[in-house]
Amino acid sequence: MFRIPGYVAALLVPATVLAASLADISNRDAVNGLKEALIRGGHAAVARLGVENGFFRNDRVKIPLPPSLRRVEAVMRSIGMDRHADELVLRMNRAAEAAVPEAKTLLADAVKKMSVQDAKGILTGGDDAATQYFKRTTSEPLAKRFRPIVKKAMEKVKLAEKYDEIAASGAKFGLVKEEGAQLEDYVTRKALDGLFVAIAEEEKKVRQDPAGAASEILRKVFGALRN
Repeated sequence: MFRIPGYVAALLVPATVLAASLADISNRDAVNGLKEALIRGGHAAVARLGVENGFFRNDRVKIPLPPSLRRVEAVMRSIGMDRHADELVLRMNRAAEAAVPEAKTLLADAVKKMSVQDAKGILTGGDDAATQYFKRTTSEPLAKRFRPIVKKAMEKVKLAEKYDEIAASGAKFGLVKEEGAQLEDYVTRKALDGLFVAIAEEEKKVRQDPAGAASEILRKVFGALRN
């Protein structure tokens, strides 16, 4: 069974029970505090990204055309097709914004299924240990949820069809990687990347400022980890 180190356990004890024996302190507070932090962080990340301009106006996660098609974009702009290029980029980001809310339930489910060993690894791991846990446990199911939403959003834009034609042709000659040949796959991957960037930022906030956490149990657990 995962046992919290003595010095951490001591710091987890509120002032009113300092006299209690360390042996009386279970791991429940630590695990519950961690789960609460993960759910809060995941939901906050989804709330930030799953709205209009959540991706498009956020330079940290904004989705550009794939690097292999940047030259195509440059040509479009050089011949006065800026509006078309901008529309494609905008629609890619709108598709990601539409897909991200699907993550809320899956992130919560991943927390509920978290084992004590998982909790130990996160509590004693690096600054992004929780984010890495989400990546391991949710990337595949999230991609399955995101892809059809992204595809539906992109079907509304005929430029997406042109993108696929150009990318598929380029892939035959090695100019575009196969995994980038379909727009919805590219946008799905970038949407996931953006989500995990936002989750990592939320995790960092809690670890750096546990006093700002909304509940006593979060302050106890993450405050102890900083000491």
